[in-house]
This record gives sequence, C-alpha cells and structure tokens, in this order.
Amino acid sequence: MIISASRRTDIPAFFSDWFYNNLGRGYFLVRNPMNIHQISQINISPSTVDCFVFWTKNPEPFLRRIKELNGYKYYFQYTVTGYGRSLEPNVPSMESTIQTFISLSKSIGPKRVIWRYDPILLSNKFDMEFHVSNFTNIAGKLSGHTKRCVISFVDFYKKTIRNLSGIDYDDISQYQIDALVKNLSEIARSHNIELVTCAEDIDLRRYNVNQGKCIDEKLIEEFTGFSLKIKKDANQRQECGCAASIDIGAYNTCPHSCLYCYANFDLRQVRENYEQHDEHSGLLFGSVGSKDTIRQRKMLSCKNIQQKLL
Repeated sequence: MIISASRRTDIPAFFSDWFYNNLGRGYFLVRNPMNIHQISQINISPSTVDCFVFWTKNPEPFLRRIKELNGYKYYFQYTVTGYGRSLEPNVPSMESTIQTFISLSKSIGPKRVIWRYDPILLSNKFDMEFHVSNFTNIAGKLSGHTKRCVISFVDFYKKTIRNLSGIDYDDISQYQIDALVKNLSEIARSHNIELVTCAEDIDLRRYNVNQGKCIDEKLIEEFTGFSLKIKKDANQRQECGCAASIDIGAYNTCPHSCLYCYANFDLRQVRENYEQHDEHSGLLFGSVGSKDTIRQRKMLSCKNIQQKLL
C-alpha cells in the first residue's frame, strides 16, 4: 500500500515527531473525515508499505530524523511558489525554502524531490508577468535538483473564495492558460525539468506538458524495482490520475494557513486542532473517546512479487 502524508496537512513541517513516533510504534490512527467516530488503525511495516509520499512546503524539521525511514521507500512533493506572506502567511522565505529543497535533493536524489508550482493564481499582484519571472527564477535555482515540476490552477471552492475575500484575484481564461503554460514549459525544458499538470481536465500536450500523477506508481516502480498492481484512486476527483493510497493526515490542521488551501475550512478550527496535537498520540490531534470505534484497516503490499521472481 502507498501512504500519503499528506494531502490534508503538512506533516513534515508541523508533525514530524508525531510521524516518527508512530512509525516506530508501527501504526497510525486516522479519523474518517466523513464519520468522526470511526477511526482506522493503519498498521505499517517495510513489507506492507510500498512507498510514502510526503507533501510539504517545509520539510526541514522532518529531515532531522529522516534516517528512521531507512527500510522504506519514499519521495517528496515539495511546493515552492514564491507568493510570499500575502497568500502563504506562515511559509518560510523562498530563500530558506530553496536551500532546504537543494539539501534534500542532494541527500536523496533529484528524482525523489518533485517541485510543485501550484496552485497558479492570477491577481493584480500575481499577474502573467509575475509568474513567468518567478518561475524562471525558481527553476534556475532548482536546476539539477529536481526532474519534474507539477502545475495546477487554483480551484475556487466556496471555502477558497471565502479565504481569498481580501485578494483581488481573477478568473483565468483558456487563452491565459495556453500562453502561460507555453512559457513555463519552455523554461522548465531549458533546465531539464519535465512539466506536468495535476488534476487538470485540459489537453496541453502541444506544449509538451502531459497530465501527471502526484502519486505515481511508475515512479515508485523505479525506486522499488517491482511492478505494482494498483488501481486509480477512486476517492479523488475524476481528473486526478493518482494511484490509490491511504492518507494519514487530517483536515483543518495546517498552520501554514495559505489562503488558497482546500484542506483548511476554518482558521479558528485549525488553531484549536493544532493545540490538541500530541506527538505521542496515535491520532494527529485529540484523543480516542468513548464513542469512537477503532478498526484495523487491511494493509497489503501492491508489489507484483511473482513478476519479480520470474
């Protein structure tokens, strides 16, 4: 099984000790976001976890104990956008973020650190010219330290619109998408970086940009040397091509508080949940209550062992 850590929050930035403590314990407890009294126990071991996929904007705290991941396969989806405090109020400076990115890449290799330039948002401040200049700057600094960049365009969910109420943002037209992607693709290619999209229902192959998979079984097969028998993740949007995974995070827990974030619905709730975090608990925040039911989730490797033996 593939473990996603996590689409719902930034575990490497804020919950690294919790992750490693539970890694050593051999399981994580995860509340069902649709039924809060139903808790899954996710038992883990190198024999059942085919790969960890980490999503982060700041893995620096996580790297202090990364040797504890020895025996596991993993890679990082690492977001570097350069929007600054107006959109990403608690994300470290771009200079610090890029330095951490480079250090991580030197440690584990550029194929295992995927740069995310997403979501792309247009406003008076962050216009087309900004994105071309900003992307050029970041790509130049990350050149040689990553092999792939993932882009997407902001989705205006109700909660996102509410969070962006103070930002003069614009709807992005197909013409703008084409013009921007053409530029970004040329910049990426000049630095030997493959540009792919995330969960976008648009065909951009004429700009040498394919639809990507953030949880990519082909990439994992490269790391493991095994073929994987795994289906598309049925819990994600139709446009998402990701392989199936189990997410061990929780919504409304990320203190980065990025205004475009779909995983934080209520910043007051984020603060309350974060205050309930205990690095020694199986749950990301809070504790198991009398009304809760814990069920062990079946964990099986997706490796095609027979094919490897042949």
